[in-house]
Amino acid sequence: MKLEDIRRKIDEIDEKLVELLSRRAELAKQASALKGERVFDARREEEIIRHILSLNKGPISTEELTYLFREIISICRRLEKPLKIAYWGPEGTFTHLAALRRFGSAAEYVSCERLEDVFEEVHKGGADLGVVPVENSTEGVVARTLDIFQEIEGLNICGEMVIPIRHLLLSPADSLERIKRIYSIPQALGQCRRWLRENLPNVEIIETATTAKAAQMCKDDHQGAAIGSEAAKEIYGLNVLAEGIEDVPGNSTRFLVIGKEETTPTGRDKTTIIFAVKHKAGALYRALSAFDKYDVNLTMLESRPSRRTSWEYVFFADFQGHIKEERIKKALDKLAEEALFIKVLGSYPEANRE
Repeated sequence: MKLEDIRRKIDEIDEKLVELLSRRAELAKQASALKGERVFDARREEEIIRHILSLNKGPISTEELTYLFREIISICRRLEKPLKIAYWGPEGTFTHLAALRRFGSAAEYVSCERLEDVFEEVHKGGADLGVVPVENSTEGVVARTLDIFQEIEGLNICGEMVIPIRHLLLSPADSLERIKRIYSIPQALGQCRRWLRENLPNVEIIETATTAKAAQMCKDDHQGAAIGSEAAKEIYGLNVLAEGIEDVPGNSTRFLVIGKEETTPTGRDKTTIIFAVKHKAGALYRALSAFDKYDVNLTMLESRPSRRTSWEYVFFADFQGHIKEERIKKALDKLAEEALFIKVLGSYPEANRE
């Protein structure tokens, strides 16, 4: 075909897209009126995304198509009532990026200085949902997130995202040779440990609360650099001195969505619990045998100091399945025979690995 013929066909398709998107938005408004006060239906959104991806034959990638439809969902939701999302900020953190990817640019975002503030903002109603990091594929769990879950009541985990983490070395300087100081959070420093040792072995390390805070702090330091994201580069106007400096290819971080609503089963779910076992020989072994007996796949098991008694520990467990499934109920009943307590933090759709 000639170029003008191709362009005419593109225009025709665009016209149809506008018409179909408008119809979709009207139907979304009608559905919102019928579902009442529910602010976030994770089950329905995951159904939409999985259905769309099952239809994809290219050339648009799975990741690009997911991003596109999350934006469409975000815009349609805003026509009724935009979601307000709290995240561990400031702008430009990887948590901010995860929130944007999950809820789209049409949501309203609330930046929180501390992880605790994200939970508090959702708990008191200042935000509908919160996004917090929980686990990195290289450095392991975010301990503070797990500890807060011991303390907080009235909130559930209602979703998760797994986001690829690509670290950039950002600076107002224009040369790696000028760098005397590195600003970043301990987790990012750990993920880039080998690269830093080989390329900047004698620099001073200054730990910060977030990667975005690191970018802020080095903004006016022409001998400083920050480990951060592409978003931080744009927001704080920094140069990229090096990119892809993470030591392990495929480095990714898992983020949780927290809210007040429970999520109904999707058929591909995950559940997170906290439990403690009695101080008896073999108690943990017997407790974990409940998952084996009912064919429940554990995907994470982590111990943390108890917030109640010194030198005692609680266990966080993730496993595949929903709390409303019969086999999961039986497994937890069996676990209860050995446990001092069990706290279910939530059942939610299992994330696609991007």
